[in-house]
Amino acid sequence: MKWIKKILFPIFSLFLLQQSIEIMKQVMASGSDDFTTLETLFVAFLLALYITGIFAFIGFAYPTNRILPAAYYKIKNPKRLKQVYQLLGVKYFRAFLLAFFWGHKKNARKYFNGTRSGLKNFIYQANQSEFGHFAAFITITLLSIVLLIQSYLLLFIFLSALNIIANLYPVILQRYHRIRIEKLRLN
Repeated sequence: MKWIKKILFPIFSLFLLQQSIEIMKQVMASGSDDFTTLETLFVAFLLALYITGIFAFIGFAYPTNRILPAAYYKIKNPKRLKQVYQLLGVKYFRAFLLAFFWGHKKNARKYFNGTRSGLKNFIYQANQSEFGHFAAFITITLLSIVLLIQSYLLLFIFLSALNIIANLYPVILQRYHRIRIEKLRLN
């Protein structure tokens, strides 16, 4: 079964990459005023979903967290991270995830089963998730800048807002979890 993931998931990632490129071609071939507000929101949603999916699917098949050095995953200034967490209201994002997805025991047990080996798996999954969201955040941010330069202001605003919610908040949340995990590991 693992070999299927190693083959199919990268194919899904390539498909999403191709779809993202096609959407961008269509956007660039049209004027910034050619889309209604609802169409612009829909395009932003698809771009955010597809680009995040590119990194998610490849991360389901391969240990993509290793692309970044181990030093990246170490929290250098926990106090500042906690301030950013509070300032951006990431706790509400966390509450939303717990209420609608992670609060279900079946979903939570996939990542942490309460054992020491479960903690190791949780750390791996958190690093994988963080890398996927971080890579998507950087990619979408760069794409958003291109859209802004090309005068797609509304698309830039929608895509940037979705990027913050769908990618920046999860990165901050994973890093915040890492502070808490380190306390457990030290005990």
